[in-house]
Amino acid sequence: MEINRKDVIWNYVATFLKIGVGVLLLPFILRMFPQETIAIWTVFSTIIALTSLLDFGFNPSFARNVSYVVSGVKELKTTGYQIVENRDANIDYGLFKGLINAMRWFYARMALILFILLATAGTYYLYMLLRTYSGNKQEVYIAWIILVFINSYSLYTYYYDSLLQGKGLIKRAKQIEFTGNIIYLCVAIVLIILRFNLIAVVSAQALSILIRRVLSYYTIYTPDFKQALKNITAHAKKEFIKPILPNAVKLGLTGLGSFLVTRSSVLIGSLYLSLDDIASYGITIQIIAIISSVAGVYFATYQPKIAQYRIQNNILAIKKLYLRSCGLMLLTFMVCGLALLFFGDWAMEVIKSKTPLLPNTIIVFALIFALLNNNHAIAGGMILTKNEVPFFYPEIISGIATIILLFVFLQFTNFNIWSLVLAPGLAYAAYQNWKWPVVVFKDLKNKV
Repeated sequence: MEINRKDVIWNYVATFLKIGVGVLLLPFILRMFPQETIAIWTVFSTIIALTSLLDFGFNPSFARNVSYVVSGVKELKTTGYQIVENRDANIDYGLFKGLINAMRWFYARMALILFILLATAGTYYLYMLLRTYSGNKQEVYIAWIILVFINSYSLYTYYYDSLLQGKGLIKRAKQIEFTGNIIYLCVAIVLIILRFNLIAVVSAQALSILIRRVLSYYTIYTPDFKQALKNITAHAKKEFIKPILPNAVKLGLTGLGSFLVTRSSVLIGSLYLSLDDIASYGITIQIIAIISSVAGVYFATYQPKIAQYRIQNNILAIKKLYLRSCGLMLLTFMVCGLALLFFGDWAMEVIKSKTPLLPNTIIVFALIFALLNNNHAIAGGMILTKNEVPFFYPEIISGIATIILLFVFLQFTNFNIWSLVLAPGLAYAAYQNWKWPVVVFKDLKNKV
């Protein structure tokens, strides 16, 4: 498994484009779509975002186990990992084939569940939504049918992402993601200009997904790889689902809790604060979220390599990547954070935004909390490479604490917009922000 600077560069490029697609497409949507259609499009976007949650934590678990297999392990464990003394150990293709079969088995069932839910409950919900819709209902239903099929197919083939990441094909994966986003953006803009509206956006997404999956397939299933799997007897699926299931479920619930808590500030805050305050908070937090995403790219790129170093017991290499990840994360926050503080308001004036950013004092605290969260997220990712998920219960407790603090601050204090920043910040700072970096520090210190 070889991961180098080109992988990192392509990860940055793909991350920026992924962020930029929405920004570049939004003006066309706002200009060409009627207001009612924008509301339907918002519902569609929410459904697409929620679809990824049906993975339920299996994707990173599968990817990690693919890294183990590629690195030469002969068995997968529920907790921990097998040490491979020989760094040139041969791949057990029977184990690999069984793991692929297990991934297909899992995602086929999840895709079927998704299809049934969208085709029944989703269609009924759309029918109720369109009762007062004055636009072209036939157009909406055609777009909905495309969305149901393409998102079900996307979930079924989600294991391609696990294989690409687990095999360390980061650069190629990001090139494929880049290509897909460029196709999505170009096709969507052209079709929107041609007034296909919702069908334009959904069709562009469908074409993008199909092309990405085709490119992924040919990247993964090279002639040599297909030949290696052809005459090998696969291990039974239960050998993979059983050891992967516990940690995958923990990750899934952790991700779901984090997903909901992230939005609880807006949902609860909107009951107490003005919509102007909520709008400023939302814009500011989105910008800080972009900074956080960029700050975590380096570690995300090298995480499969760290998993490989784990089973090779190469602690010095792990320590080097960890420290470099933390250093680049800190540098990114310093540079981008200062840019936001000094040039944020000016940039909003240039684009003639009707929504201002939050005051700089609040932004400073929001940046500090985001930095602490990124730091403990990197530490959590380090722990995950050991096939352990000790932060399952703390994440749930932090989520509950966040919601309680939000209600207390908003109901019984005059913190107002500060409440939305302080509640999650204090909840995580109380334990998780320092706990997992300390665990990783002690682990690396004791083993070096």
